[in-house]
Amino acid sequence: MNTPRNPASSGPGAVPGAAHPPRSRTVFAAAHVVADPDADTTPDGPAALDWDATLAFRHHLWSQGLGVAEAMDTAQRGTGLDWTAAAELIRRTGAEARAAGALLACGAGTDQLPAHGASLDRVRAAYEEQLAVVEDAGARPVLMASRQLAAAATGPDDYQELYGHLLRQSARPAILHWLGPVFDPALTGYWGHTDLDAAAATLLRIVADHPDRVDGVKVSLLDAGREVRLRRMLPPGVRCYTGDDFHYPELIAGDAHGHSDALLGIFDPLARRAADALRHLDAPGPAGAAAFRAALDPTVALARHLFGEPTRHYKTGIVLLAWLAGHQSHFTMVGGLQSARSLPHLRRAHQLADALGLFPDPERAAARMRALLAVHGGQDA
Repeated sequence: MNTPRNPASSGPGAVPGAAHPPRSRTVFAAAHVVADPDADTTPDGPAALDWDATLAFRHHLWSQGLGVAEAMDTAQRGTGLDWTAAAELIRRTGAEARAAGALLACGAGTDQLPAHGASLDRVRAAYEEQLAVVEDAGARPVLMASRQLAAAATGPDDYQELYGHLLRQSARPAILHWLGPVFDPALTGYWGHTDLDAAAATLLRIVADHPDRVDGVKVSLLDAGREVRLRRMLPPGVRCYTGDDFHYPELIAGDAHGHSDALLGIFDPLARRAADALRHLDAPGPAGAAAFRAALDPTVALARHLFGEPTRHYKTGIVLLAWLAGHQSHFTMVGGLQSARSLPHLRRAHQLADALGLFPDPERAAARMRALLAVHGGQDA
Protein backbone atom coordinates (compact mmCIF):
# COMPACT_ATOMS: atom_id res chain seq x y z
CA MET A 1 0.00 0.00 0.00
CA ASN A 2 1.29 3.48 -0.87
CA THR A 3 1.45 5.61 2.28
CA PRO A 4 1.34 9.38 1.64
CA ARG A 5 4.37 11.20 2.96
CA ASN A 6 2.13 14.00 4.29
CA PRO A 7 -1.30 13.23 5.79
CA ALA A 8 -4.15 15.19 4.28
CA SER A 9 -4.89 16.80 7.64
CA SER A 10 -1.44 18.36 8.01
CA GLY A 11 -0.36 21.71 6.62
CA PRO A 12 -2.76 23.91 4.66
CA GLY A 13 -6.35 22.82 4.25
CA ALA A 14 -7.96 23.34 7.64
CA VAL A 15 -9.66 26.64 6.80
CA PRO A 16 -11.02 28.41 9.91
CA GLY A 17 -14.80 28.09 10.03
CA ALA A 18 -14.86 25.54 7.23
CA ALA A 19 -15.75 21.87 7.29
CA HIS A 20 -12.82 19.72 8.36
CA PRO A 21 -10.83 18.31 5.43
CA PRO A 22 -10.96 14.55 4.96
CA ARG A 23 -8.11 12.93 6.90
CA SER A 24 -7.74 9.67 5.01
CA ARG A 25 -7.46 11.11 1.49
CA THR A 26 -5.83 14.14 -0.13
CA VAL A 27 -8.48 15.69 -2.36
CA PHE A 28 -8.44 18.56 -4.82
CA ALA A 29 -11.42 19.87 -6.78
CA ALA A 30 -10.31 21.24 -10.13
CA ALA A 31 -12.13 24.58 -10.30
CA HIS A 32 -13.76 26.34 -13.25
CA VAL A 33 -13.39 30.05 -13.95
CA VAL A 34 -16.17 32.61 -14.19
CA ALA A 35 -16.03 34.72 -17.34
CA ASP A 36 -16.78 38.44 -17.33
CA PRO A 37 -20.06 38.60 -19.29
CA ASP A 38 -19.66 42.32 -19.98
CA ALA A 39 -16.20 42.07 -21.53
CA ASP A 40 -15.98 42.89 -25.22
CA THR A 41 -14.02 39.80 -26.24
CA THR A 42 -13.96 37.21 -29.00
CA PRO A 43 -13.25 33.46 -28.86
CA ASP A 44 -9.74 34.18 -30.14
CA GLY A 45 -9.07 37.12 -27.85
CA PRO A 46 -7.55 37.24 -24.37
CA ALA A 47 -9.64 35.80 -21.57
CA ALA A 48 -11.59 38.19 -19.35
CA LEU A 49 -12.62 36.89 -15.93
CA ASP A 50 -15.01 38.01 -13.23
CA TRP A 51 -12.39 37.91 -10.51
CA ASP A 52 -14.74 38.34 -7.58
CA ALA A 53 -16.99 35.44 -8.64
CA THR A 54 -14.03 33.26 -9.62
CA LEU A 55 -12.30 33.68 -6.26
CA ALA A 56 -15.55 33.36 -4.33
CA PHE A 57 -16.01 29.93 -5.87
CA ARG A 58 -12.57 28.87 -4.64
CA HIS A 59 -13.62 29.87 -1.13
CA HIS A 60 -16.76 27.78 -1.57
CA LEU A 61 -14.62 24.72 -2.34
CA TRP A 62 -12.30 25.38 0.59
CA SER A 63 -15.27 25.87 2.90
CA GLN A 64 -16.32 22.28 2.20
CA GLY A 65 -12.90 21.02 3.27
CA LEU A 66 -11.56 20.36 -0.23
CA GLY A 67 -8.32 21.55 -1.76
CA VAL A 68 -8.41 23.58 -4.97
CA ALA A 69 -6.58 22.57 -8.14
CA GLU A 70 -6.11 25.85 -9.95
CA ALA A 71 -5.49 26.71 -13.59
CA MET A 72 -6.03 23.14 -14.76
CA ASP A 73 -8.01 21.97 -17.79
CA THR A 74 -11.27 22.50 -15.83
CA ALA A 75 -10.34 26.19 -15.79
CA GLN A 76 -10.21 26.02 -19.61
CA ARG A 77 -6.46 25.88 -19.95
CA GLY A 78 -5.92 25.39 -23.66
CA THR A 79 -9.60 26.04 -24.41
CA GLY A 80 -9.94 29.77 -23.83
CA LEU A 81 -7.87 30.61 -20.75
CA ASP A 82 -4.58 32.01 -22.06
CA TRP A 83 -1.34 31.99 -20.05
CA THR A 84 -1.55 35.70 -19.17
CA ALA A 85 -4.93 35.18 -17.51
CA ALA A 86 -3.85 31.85 -16.01
CA ALA A 87 -0.78 33.44 -14.40
CA GLU A 88 -2.94 36.15 -12.85
CA LEU A 89 -5.39 33.50 -11.67
CA ILE A 90 -2.58 31.56 -9.98
CA ARG A 91 -1.27 34.69 -8.27
CA ARG A 92 -4.68 35.78 -7.01
CA THR A 93 -5.74 32.33 -5.84
CA GLY A 94 -2.34 31.84 -4.21
CA ALA A 95 -2.83 35.02 -2.19
CA GLU A 96 -6.32 33.89 -1.12
CA ALA A 97 -5.02 30.46 -0.17
CA ARG A 98 -2.21 31.91 1.94
CA ALA A 99 -4.63 34.19 3.76
CA ALA A 100 -7.06 31.32 4.42
CA GLY A 101 -4.45 28.64 5.15
CA ALA A 102 -6.03 26.58 2.38
CA LEU A 103 -4.79 23.67 0.28
CA LEU A 104 -3.82 24.67 -3.27
CA ALA A 105 -2.20 23.03 -6.27
CA CYS A 106 -1.64 24.90 -9.54
CA GLY A 107 -0.96 23.80 -13.07
CA ALA A 108 2.32 24.64 -14.78
CA GLY A 109 2.43 23.95 -18.50
CA THR A 110 3.68 25.36 -21.77
CA ASP A 111 0.62 27.04 -23.26
CA GLN A 112 2.38 30.39 -23.71
CA LEU A 113 4.06 28.77 -26.74
CA PRO A 114 2.60 28.43 -30.25
CA ALA A 115 0.69 25.23 -30.81
CA HIS A 116 3.31 23.86 -33.21
CA GLY A 117 7.00 24.21 -33.92
CA ALA A 118 8.48 24.73 -30.44
CA SER A 119 11.84 23.12 -29.75
CA LEU A 120 12.50 21.03 -26.65
CA ASP A 121 14.61 23.89 -25.26
CA ARG A 122 11.68 26.29 -25.64
CA VAL A 123 9.32 23.76 -24.06
CA ARG A 124 11.65 23.43 -21.07
CA ALA A 125 11.95 27.22 -20.72
CA ALA A 126 8.15 27.58 -20.88
CA TYR A 127 7.69 25.02 -18.12
CA GLU A 128 10.31 26.82 -16.03
CA GLU A 129 8.54 30.16 -16.46
CA GLN A 130 5.22 28.76 -15.34
CA LEU A 131 6.74 26.71 -12.53
CA ALA A 132 8.26 29.89 -11.11
CA VAL A 133 4.82 31.55 -11.04
CA VAL A 134 3.30 28.55 -9.25
CA GLU A 135 6.13 28.42 -6.71
CA ASP A 136 5.88 32.16 -6.05
CA ALA A 137 2.19 31.62 -5.30
CA GLY A 138 3.12 29.05 -2.64
CA ALA A 139 1.18 26.27 -4.35
CA ARG A 140 1.91 22.61 -4.91
CA PRO A 141 2.97 22.40 -8.59
CA VAL A 142 1.20 20.22 -11.11
CA LEU A 143 3.36 19.59 -14.18
CA MET A 144 0.60 19.52 -16.77
CA ALA A 145 0.75 17.40 -19.89
CA SER A 146 2.04 19.61 -22.71
CA ARG A 147 0.75 19.66 -26.27
CA GLN A 148 3.99 21.31 -27.32
CA LEU A 149 6.09 18.58 -25.70
CA ALA A 150 3.95 15.89 -27.35
CA ALA A 151 4.67 17.54 -30.71
CA ALA A 152 8.39 18.09 -30.13
CA ALA A 153 9.47 14.87 -28.37
CA THR A 154 10.99 12.13 -30.49
CA GLY A 155 10.63 9.37 -27.91
CA PRO A 156 10.51 8.48 -24.21
CA ASP A 157 14.07 9.69 -23.55
CA ASP A 158 12.99 13.28 -24.26
CA TYR A 159 10.28 13.00 -21.60
CA GLN A 160 12.63 11.47 -19.05
CA GLU A 161 15.25 14.16 -19.58
CA LEU A 162 12.84 17.10 -19.50
CA TYR A 163 10.76 15.94 -16.54
CA GLY A 164 13.91 14.97 -14.64
CA HIS A 165 15.27 18.47 -15.14
CA LEU A 166 12.04 20.08 -13.91
CA LEU A 167 11.74 17.83 -10.87
CA ARG A 168 15.33 18.47 -9.80
CA GLN A 169 14.80 22.22 -9.81
CA SER A 170 11.28 22.33 -8.35
CA ALA A 171 11.15 23.90 -4.91
CA ARG A 172 8.73 21.24 -3.64
CA PRO A 173 7.51 17.83 -4.78
CA ALA A 174 5.32 18.06 -7.87
CA ILE A 175 2.31 16.22 -9.20
CA LEU A 176 2.84 14.69 -12.64
CA HIS A 177 -0.23 15.00 -14.83
CA TRP A 178 -1.18 12.29 -17.35
CA LEU A 179 -4.13 13.61 -19.32
CA GLY A 180 -5.27 11.03 -21.82
CA PRO A 181 -6.23 11.71 -25.44
CA VAL A 182 -9.91 11.30 -24.60
CA PHE A 183 -9.58 14.69 -22.86
CA ASP A 184 -7.20 16.18 -25.44
CA PRO A 185 -6.44 14.43 -28.74
CA ALA A 186 -3.26 16.52 -29.10
CA LEU A 187 -1.77 14.47 -26.24
CA THR A 188 -1.91 11.19 -28.15
CA GLY A 189 1.42 9.39 -27.72
CA TYR A 190 2.36 11.16 -24.49
CA TRP A 191 5.35 9.75 -22.61
CA GLY A 192 6.72 8.71 -26.01
CA HIS A 193 4.31 5.87 -26.78
CA THR A 194 0.83 5.39 -28.21
CA ASP A 195 0.73 2.04 -26.37
CA LEU A 196 -0.53 2.95 -22.90
CA ASP A 197 1.37 0.17 -21.13
CA ALA A 198 4.64 1.42 -22.62
CA ALA A 199 3.67 5.01 -21.77
CA ALA A 200 2.99 4.01 -18.16
CA ALA A 201 6.43 2.36 -18.01
CA THR A 202 8.09 5.64 -19.02
CA LEU A 203 6.12 7.56 -16.41
CA LEU A 204 7.07 5.02 -13.74
CA ARG A 205 10.76 5.33 -14.66
CA ILE A 206 10.56 9.09 -14.20
CA VAL A 207 8.97 8.63 -10.78
CA ALA A 208 11.47 5.92 -9.79
CA ASP A 209 14.36 8.20 -10.70
CA HIS A 210 13.00 11.04 -8.53
CA PRO A 211 10.77 9.51 -5.79
CA ASP A 212 11.43 12.32 -3.31
CA ARG A 213 10.58 14.99 -5.88
CA VAL A 214 7.19 13.54 -6.91
CA ASP A 215 4.21 14.16 -4.64
CA GLY A 216 1.99 12.06 -6.85
CA VAL A 217 0.75 11.15 -10.30
CA LYS A 218 -2.58 12.47 -11.55
CA VAL A 219 -4.14 9.91 -13.93
CA SER A 220 -6.95 10.96 -16.28
CA LEU A 221 -7.42 8.00 -18.62
CA LEU A 222 -10.99 6.93 -17.76
CA ASP A 223 -9.63 3.39 -17.37
CA ALA A 224 -10.03 2.18 -13.79
CA GLY A 225 -8.13 -1.07 -14.23
CA ARG A 226 -5.12 0.67 -15.73
CA GLU A 227 -5.10 3.23 -12.92
CA VAL A 228 -5.16 0.50 -10.27
CA ARG A 229 -2.25 -1.30 -11.92
CA LEU A 230 -0.27 1.93 -12.12
CA ARG A 231 -0.86 2.96 -8.51
CA ARG A 232 0.29 -0.45 -7.25
CA MET A 233 3.63 0.15 -8.98
CA LEU A 234 4.27 3.59 -7.51
CA PRO A 235 7.01 3.89 -4.87
CA PRO A 236 5.93 4.22 -1.23
CA GLY A 237 4.95 7.80 -0.43
CA VAL A 238 3.98 8.73 -4.00
CA ARG A 239 0.25 9.29 -4.31
CA CYS A 240 -1.98 8.29 -7.19
CA TYR A 241 -4.49 11.10 -7.74
CA THR A 242 -7.44 9.85 -9.71
CA GLY A 243 -8.66 12.08 -12.48
CA ASP A 244 -11.15 9.43 -13.60
CA ASP A 245 -14.54 11.11 -13.64
CA PHE A 246 -16.23 7.80 -14.55
CA HIS A 247 -14.94 5.50 -11.76
CA TYR A 248 -13.94 7.81 -8.90
CA PRO A 249 -15.96 6.19 -6.08
CA GLU A 250 -14.36 2.77 -6.46
CA LEU A 251 -10.88 4.20 -7.06
CA ILE A 252 -10.99 6.49 -4.02
CA ALA A 253 -12.49 3.77 -1.82
CA GLY A 254 -9.62 1.51 -2.87
CA ASP A 255 -8.89 -2.12 -2.08
CA ALA A 256 -6.64 -4.20 0.14
CA HIS A 257 -3.58 -2.96 -1.76
CA GLY A 258 -4.23 0.78 -1.61
CA HIS A 259 -6.42 3.62 -2.83
CA SER A 260 -6.38 6.65 -5.06
CA ASP A 261 -6.45 10.20 -3.76
CA ALA A 262 -8.29 12.65 -6.00
CA LEU A 263 -7.86 15.62 -8.29
CA LEU A 264 -11.20 15.79 -10.08
CA GLY A 265 -13.21 18.20 -12.18
CA ILE A 266 -16.46 16.52 -11.16
CA PHE A 267 -15.83 17.62 -7.57
CA ASP A 268 -16.43 21.21 -8.75
CA PRO A 269 -20.24 20.73 -8.82
CA LEU A 270 -20.21 17.92 -6.25
CA ALA A 271 -18.15 19.75 -3.61
CA ARG A 272 -20.44 19.48 -0.60
CA ARG A 273 -21.66 15.98 -1.32
CA ALA A 274 -18.18 14.71 -2.17
CA ALA A 275 -16.61 16.20 0.96
CA ASP A 276 -19.32 14.73 3.20
CA ALA A 277 -18.85 11.35 1.54
CA LEU A 278 -15.06 11.46 1.89
CA ARG A 279 -15.26 12.06 5.62
CA HIS A 280 -16.95 8.65 5.96
CA LEU A 281 -13.63 7.11 4.93
CA ASP A 282 -11.99 8.60 8.02
CA ALA A 283 -13.85 6.02 10.11
CA PRO A 284 -12.04 2.67 10.35
CA GLY A 285 -13.55 -0.51 9.03
CA PRO A 286 -15.92 -1.43 6.21
CA ALA A 287 -18.82 0.68 7.48
CA GLY A 288 -17.12 3.92 6.50
CA ALA A 289 -16.31 2.65 3.03
CA ALA A 290 -19.88 1.46 2.57
CA ALA A 291 -21.27 4.84 3.63
CA PHE A 292 -18.85 6.58 1.26
CA ARG A 293 -19.98 4.47 -1.68
CA ALA A 294 -23.64 4.89 -0.77
CA ALA A 295 -23.21 8.67 -0.81
CA LEU A 296 -21.07 8.98 -3.94
CA ASP A 297 -22.12 6.12 -6.23
CA PRO A 298 -25.40 7.85 -7.18
CA THR A 299 -23.43 10.81 -8.59
CA VAL A 300 -21.68 8.75 -11.26
CA ALA A 301 -24.56 9.01 -13.73
CA LEU A 302 -24.24 12.81 -13.68
CA ALA A 303 -20.46 12.62 -14.05
CA ARG A 304 -20.67 10.24 -16.99
CA HIS A 305 -23.17 12.52 -18.65
CA LEU A 306 -21.07 15.67 -18.17
CA PHE A 307 -17.89 13.93 -19.31
CA GLY A 308 -19.47 12.09 -22.23
CA GLU A 309 -17.91 12.37 -25.66
CA PRO A 310 -16.49 14.70 -26.75
CA THR A 311 -15.08 14.66 -23.22
CA ARG A 312 -13.06 17.87 -23.66
CA HIS A 313 -16.34 19.85 -23.57
CA TYR A 314 -17.25 18.74 -20.05
CA LYS A 315 -16.53 22.27 -18.81
CA THR A 316 -19.77 23.51 -20.35
CA GLY A 317 -21.86 21.33 -18.07
CA ILE A 318 -19.71 22.24 -15.06
CA VAL A 319 -20.34 25.95 -15.62
CA LEU A 320 -24.03 25.37 -16.29
CA LEU A 321 -24.43 23.69 -12.91
CA ALA A 322 -22.51 26.49 -11.17
CA TRP A 323 -24.94 29.00 -12.66
CA LEU A 324 -27.99 26.92 -11.78
CA ALA A 325 -26.69 26.49 -8.22
CA GLY A 326 -26.28 30.25 -7.81
CA HIS A 327 -22.48 30.42 -7.69
CA GLN A 328 -22.50 32.88 -10.59
CA SER A 329 -25.04 35.18 -12.17
CA HIS A 330 -24.76 34.07 -15.81
CA PHE A 331 -24.02 31.20 -18.17
CA THR A 332 -21.20 32.76 -20.19
CA MET A 333 -17.86 31.03 -20.66
CA VAL A 334 -14.39 32.04 -21.74
CA GLY A 335 -14.10 31.51 -25.48
CA GLY A 336 -17.87 31.25 -25.90
CA LEU A 337 -17.82 27.58 -24.89
CA GLN A 338 -21.30 27.80 -23.38
CA SER A 339 -22.36 26.78 -26.90
CA ALA A 340 -20.21 23.60 -26.92
CA ARG A 341 -23.04 21.35 -25.68
CA SER A 342 -26.52 20.85 -27.07
CA LEU A 343 -29.73 21.92 -25.35
CA PRO A 344 -30.77 18.29 -24.73
CA HIS A 345 -27.39 17.66 -23.07
CA LEU A 346 -27.78 20.70 -20.82
CA ARG A 347 -31.39 19.84 -19.99
CA ARG A 348 -30.36 16.35 -18.93
CA ALA A 349 -27.51 17.74 -16.79
CA HIS A 350 -30.04 19.87 -14.93
CA GLN A 351 -32.36 16.90 -14.40
CA LEU A 352 -29.61 14.64 -13.06
CA ALA A 353 -28.21 17.32 -10.74
CA ASP A 354 -31.67 18.22 -9.46
CA ALA A 355 -32.40 14.56 -8.67
CA LEU A 356 -29.21 14.49 -6.57
CA GLY A 357 -30.32 17.57 -4.61
CA LEU A 358 -27.30 19.63 -5.70
CA PHE A 359 -29.15 22.95 -5.98
CA PRO A 360 -29.56 25.08 -2.82
CA ASP A 361 -32.61 26.66 -4.48
CA PRO A 362 -34.22 24.15 -6.87
CA GLU A 363 -36.90 26.60 -7.98
CA ARG A 364 -34.30 29.18 -9.01
CA ALA A 365 -32.35 26.50 -10.85
CA ALA A 366 -35.47 25.39 -12.72
CA ALA A 367 -36.39 28.98 -13.63
CA ARG A 368 -32.89 29.62 -14.97
CA MET A 369 -33.02 26.41 -17.00
CA ARG A 370 -36.39 27.35 -18.48
CA ALA A 371 -35.06 30.80 -19.39
CA LEU A 372 -32.01 29.31 -21.12
CA LEU A 373 -34.15 26.90 -23.12
CA ALA A 374 -36.62 29.63 -24.07
CA VAL A 375 -33.90 31.95 -25.38
CA HIS A 376 -32.55 29.20 -27.61
CA GLY A 377 -35.90 27.85 -28.76
CA GLY A 378 -35.90 24.73 -26.63
CA GLN A 379 -38.75 23.16 -24.75
CA ASP A 380 -39.41 23.83 -21.06
CA ALA A 381 -37.15 22.11 -18.54
